Amino acid sequence: MITGAWWQQLVLVMAGGALGAAGRFWLGGVLLRQLGSGFPWGTLAVNLVGAFAAGFLALWLEGRGGAALYWRAFLMVGVLGALTTFSALMVECLLFARSDRSALMLGYIAASLAGGLLLVWLGSRAALALRGG
Repeated sequence: MITGAWWQQLVLVMAGGALGAAGRFWLGGVLLRQLGSGFPWGTLAVNLVGAFAAGFLALWLEGRGGAALYWRAFLMVGVLGALTTFSALMVECLLFARSDRSALMLGYIAASLAGGLLLVWLGSRAALALRGG
């Protein structure tokens, strides 16, 4: 049975997804114009920003009551789900490998994973600091 809460969450996920996708498109375009197309700076940037935001939100939303369910749907599933992308990371690695730039591919994977892990941890620390824990 589908409840009203499910439909509300779905609408929030869709609205957040539109904002996240637009943010990814905008930031990718800005970085492409500023830094060129030799490296996928846009994907790296959104994944790292998203890692920080996910770490922050995961802890910040903890214990926020029933409203946290809706904020999580909008921000984490919607906005961050559309903003960040693992599939684009993998496709860009494939393109690096096919163009004999395997060393750059390995650096990109390392920066994405290490930076993402560091930033998800920093985001969670920032949330804990704000809530006094």
